[in-house]
Amino acid sequence: MESGWPESLIRDVPDFPTPGIMFKDITPLLDDADAFRWAADELADRFRDTPADRVVGVEARGFILGAAVAYRLGLGFVPVRKSGKLPYRTRSVDYELEYGTASLEVHTDAFAPGQRALVVDDVLATGGTAAAAVELVDSGGAEVAGVGFLIELGFLGGREKIVVDADCPVISLFCYGG
Repeated sequence: MESGWPESLIRDVPDFPTPGIMFKDITPLLDDADAFRWAADELADRFRDTPADRVVGVEARGFILGAAVAYRLGLGFVPVRKSGKLPYRTRSVDYELEYGTASLEVHTDAFAPGQRALVVDDVLATGGTAAAAVELVDSGGAEVAGVGFLIELGFLGGREKIVVDADCPVISLFCYGG
């Protein structure tokens, strides 16, 4: 692997979505077939020995990575969406972002009691989105088997907001600060 690749394909976009936020844009990484394959394979490999039944992908970029990881691991995929986007009965959780508040939903029948789910998203920032996704898995009677991110903004301390068992792996492929 060449030095800095595929991390060099993650670009900084200042003041997006609001002033003062430095957005980590993964679209160049997704556009590069080898880098995208590497990211999906690496996330899947980190969870290869973690027993799980489902992969949960968090809207929107978490869908891309989560679906690829689910495919690689031979598991089902559960989309966690923003409020009002799912067509069936849902459970929801409100949470805080680094730049506002939001709500996430999942179908009420997404999990059966005792199932184990891997939660996958693109970025761990302040931890609100990840904590809400974990809460949705728990509220469905399932257990969080692992949590994975492409990028972690360690200086924001989001990892501390993810409440999982001590033996539950929480991984990120790239960490900035912290």
